[in-house]
Amino acid sequence: MKDFQLTSYEYYSSRRDMEVISQIVEALKKILEEDKHAVQPLFLKTSENLILNIARKVVQEKKKTFLIGITGESASGKTVFVDNTIKACVKEKKEGIYTVIRCDDYYKDTSKELQEAGSYEELFKTGFSFDTPNAIDLELMKDHLIKIKSGKTVTSPKYDFVTCVSDPNGDVKEPAKVVLTEGLYVLNNGLADIMDVKVYVFTPLEVIKDRWYKRAALRGKTGAAADLQFQDVNKTAQEYIRPNYQIADAVINGMVSQEYIQQITDKIFNALKNIDY
Repeated sequence: MKDFQLTSYEYYSSRRDMEVISQIVEALKKILEEDKHAVQPLFLKTSENLILNIARKVVQEKKKTFLIGITGESASGKTVFVDNTIKACVKEKKEGIYTVIRCDDYYKDTSKELQEAGSYEELFKTGFSFDTPNAIDLELMKDHLIKIKSGKTVTSPKYDFVTCVSDPNGDVKEPAKVVLTEGLYVLNNGLADIMDVKVYVFTPLEVIKDRWYKRAALRGKTGAAADLQFQDVNKTAQEYIRPNYQIADAVINGMVSQEYIQQITDKIFNALKNIDY
């Protein structure tokens, strides 16, 4: 009969892991508690086991990739959050710390449809929508995320929001300790199942609307074309995006400043770095 007793090394390792996990949990709890008292806190909601799950993965799965999915409505602040998290990552000055996979790069090529319609306004009048999961190649995106999580290099496509051209030869994405993936549908179509942490960025609708129209103008959509698309954006968000609020491990405040995002992410990275594990 096999002896299931722990060896002294296994016992020490297990006990040491639990001690380190406890230290990480306490450090992260302290940061979240401080954040609660900010005028605009970054964390609006966290799941009961989020901190413990992060600590366990950091300690017990240190050689595995940590995949974080960040979603939210169009113009909610997903990219701002990711970009400022990256600033905390790059302070390590090491290769293989992070990789970013953006949902926007995986839009399907619709340049032919745009050319045939003659303008965005006419294209939208046909009922065409850029704001449903079908507009994005989520299967390819999921395949790339699984591959990069398993240590393989992938090449993401590159999408032009003005011409609607998708170039399959986009950017090379290398495996990394942390993979951040952000976009409208990173928690849709089975993608949520492969995420280690699911994040939802919440921003009030009136703020989203103002941000969205400013960005639409930069992408060549103004006047009636912009109005038609924003109506679709609001309708499809209700169906495809807002329900993800309920399954998120953390809900992030899309109203906080870039400086504060970086300040909190710096604290989190420093807390993890300063614990000996």
